[in-house]
Amino acid sequence: MRMVLYSDGGARGNPGPAAFAVVACKEDGFVLYEKAECIGVATNNEAEYRGLIAAINMAASYGAQEAEFVMDSELVIKQMRGEFRVKAPNLRRLRDDAMALSGEIPKVRYRHVRRDDPMITRADALLNAALDGKSALEM
Repeated sequence: MRMVLYSDGGARGNPGPAAFAVVACKEDGFVLYEKAECIGVATNNEAEYRGLIAAINMAASYGAQEAEFVMDSELVIKQMRGEFRVKAPNLRRLRDDAMALSGEIPKVRYRHVRRDDPMITRADALLNAALDGKSALEM
């Protein structure tokens, strides 16, 4: 199965209360699963990585043979591709975790999109609802 997973992370304050969200889709765009989770106090970049790690875990749990991870965080995408160095020790640990987990999926691709991508907008709304204490059904 080929999956496309959109993830976003954010913090209110940097650091501040943080959350991430993942929207997992089949190749044709059909949404299989959505998840948002508060993660306590974190930076924006930590929240972005936590979202990516959740997306990787989700793809692995579905048995994806191919997964494309889509984010609006250019920093995280370029670090995962090896185009940017990871200087901060806290982000290095998260990147190492993401790299190790993604090794369970035979074919992986990372793609950066603009913030106005419809699925990233959906993930952003989910994470903000989680931070506001609302469920996706209340949105």
